[in-house]
Amino acid sequence: MDLKSIITLIILWLLVVAVAAALFVYPRYRRKKVDESPFPAPWLQILRRSLPIYKTMWPDQQRELRQLIKRFVDNKQFVGCAGQAIDDEVRITIAANACLLLLNRPSHEYHDLRAILVYPSGFKVNHDKYDEFGLVTHGEHFLIGESWSNGKVVLAWDSVQQSVRNFADGHNVVLHEFAHQLDHESGITNGAPLLYNKGAYGDWARIFSTEFQQLQHLSDSHHKTLIDAYGASNPAEFFAVVTETFYERPHDLAARHAELFDELKSYYRVDPREWQTANKPMETH
Repeated sequence: MDLKSIITLIILWLLVVAVAAALFVYPRYRRKKVDESPFPAPWLQILRRSLPIYKTMWPDQQRELRQLIKRFVDNKQFVGCAGQAIDDEVRITIAANACLLLLNRPSHEYHDLRAILVYPSGFKVNHDKYDEFGLVTHGEHFLIGESWSNGKVVLAWDSVQQSVRNFADGHNVVLHEFAHQLDHESGITNGAPLLYNKGAYGDWARIFSTEFQQLQHLSDSHHKTLIDAYGASNPAEFFAVVTETFYERPHDLAARHAELFDELKSYYRVDPREWQTANKPMETH
């Protein structure tokens, strides 16, 4: 092998090392830098406003949530659409509610999610929608949120703000759309997210199928239900809707749908009832 070939191989080897460093070393360095950085004081004020239950969380949960928010804001791109401005109020409000679903459990931190598109208000889309029977609805749809399998979540900012103003009505567009993101981690959005062991799927399928069918029956009969009737659309929407109910109306869900509540508590590894008691833990910084 001549000198020129040797030099070429050395250069290629150096390039491989540089690429490997960029792919593996730098992300770890960046994550460490984010984790060690203090949580900005202006962000903390937004967090307190945008997630009312934050002040009643246990101190270790508060610390973990702040860490998750920092990572989320650093890692995800926020895009303003139709004139919507993107500032810290938008970023932290959405991140706080989205990261609530990651709290206290192992997760990929929405690894496949790249961008959050934010509109000022409800937006129109033109695409097909499928129900649980595979029937297709064509045409224009007016939405306040949407979760895509290609790494995007779309939200209407006024609906996000409405969710923040009333964190006890069982409706939260951020929790709803990010529950879809968790659902899709299994490779298909079907109401069965990745569970912690294979044996857990039997109980999950039994309980969720029973509750889903019951909601469909009550919705068809026009009965008033704790779980929003939109959850009767299909199993994926059911999972997203009961996630909203679990976090915002946990006492009611536990009282009326005990098995369903226990399944969600086992999956999310938190008990939101603790955050709605009179005993409020001291907030830490």
